[in-house]
Amino acid sequence: MAETRKEKDSLGFVEVPARAYYGAQTARAVENYPISGMRAHPALIRAIGMVKYAAAEANRELGLVDAERANAIMAAAQEVIDGKWNDEFVVDVFQAGAGVSFHMNTNEVTANRANQILGHALGEYARVHPNDHVNYGQSTNDVFPTSMRLATLLNLETLYPVLDALAGSFAAKGKEFHDVMKSGRTHMQDAVPIRLGQEFAAYGLAISKGRKFLAAAADSLRELGLGGSAVGTGINTHPDYRAKAVANLARISGQRLTPAEDMRWAMQSNACMADVSAALRGIALEVIRISNDLRLLSSGPNTGFGEIHLPSLQPGSSIMPGKINPVMPELAAMVSFQVVGNDAAVALAVQAGQLELNVMMPTMAYNVLQSITILANMLRVFNERCLQGITAKAERCNFYAQSTVSLATALNPYIGYAKAAELVKESIASGESIIALARKKKLLSEKDIAEILDPVRMTEPQRPLEAAKERDK
Repeated sequence: MAETRKEKDSLGFVEVPARAYYGAQTARAVENYPISGMRAHPALIRAIGMVKYAAAEANRELGLVDAERANAIMAAAQEVIDGKWNDEFVVDVFQAGAGVSFHMNTNEVTANRANQILGHALGEYARVHPNDHVNYGQSTNDVFPTSMRLATLLNLETLYPVLDALAGSFAAKGKEFHDVMKSGRTHMQDAVPIRLGQEFAAYGLAISKGRKFLAAAADSLRELGLGGSAVGTGINTHPDYRAKAVANLARISGQRLTPAEDMRWAMQSNACMADVSAALRGIALEVIRISNDLRLLSSGPNTGFGEIHLPSLQPGSSIMPGKINPVMPELAAMVSFQVVGNDAAVALAVQAGQLELNVMMPTMAYNVLQSITILANMLRVFNERCLQGITAKAERCNFYAQSTVSLATALNPYIGYAKAAELVKESIASGESIIALARKKKLLSEKDIAEILDPVRMTEPQRPLEAAKERDK
């Protein structure tokens, strides 16, 4: 068998690998864009397969493509949806504007497989043509943004449960550490006491709120410009095609999808991708912050904060024996940095549209889908291999709770801010604790000191004791 076959496109003849399901335009793109070696995200391939299925079904229903052709296209598209032909999507993620090359890769794979189903050889397009039949009533300019939006919705379904599980694990740790008292810290200095559980519960809420913001942003992806064709006017489409194709796509994908209020807007603007990317960045920023906190809280074991213990996952040094590093929080930060960087690329791409089209969509799709994937994968292992195994060093935490000079804050209602500040200065200078100095100076009764300077009492709103009234007389 020949190693190549010869195909013709509008520019002339092209050599294509004999057994390839793609064709001439894809082969040209492979030669033109040897950029990164990275190929389309599986979610994008799956989504565009759904679009091709929905379009073929709509064209069959409207009598625009005969049933035999349409059924073969739908069968081939279903195999694309199922991931059977992922290896045939060979165009680099960095390619010609608007995703034309990726779209034609899809049309050629679908057409060749449909022809094969009908008993024809690869590269023979008389029965099913990539442009005339697979792409009937369609343009890259409405197919790619539709596929990009749908792929993002589909890929987000892998992230939501990970975020829910992560928030749940933080909440569980909040309950587990509820009785562990420690010193709070603001400006990296001693602050009033806080429960370790309160810190962890707050981390969980940050993740939950980020998840809600992400889901809200993703709703803007559900309005699709499919049927807009070349410039959003619907040229070469049946008046009923748009509604039928979107309805078919919603059924196939299981997603809530609607035709765009204005097809021109849906083609010109990709603000919805910026919104989702920004929401992913927001989650990443919270993860960076939390991971940095965990690294601080676990620092040591002897010369750092040493308030929590992270699971020991691997040796941490090639030269220092016994050293264990906080590898999962480090990983979390690095992945999150990438998500923040991806968002910058998406923002630049989203603002770069001109008139009827934004040709920078391939980089939007690549960066948003990568952000979702690496966040989901990282947060899953972070939760399972780090967070769930964190333990508290209660004795160390309690020592700091009793030692913080900001215990004096609780004395403000009883002795005033100025006297409390003098007490702090003396504590720092002498090394004596605030509690010891308050007793030594007999600022209040022993009973009041024990109650007022109880770190547990400081972690919840409390009414002032009667001693405050006595000071104000």
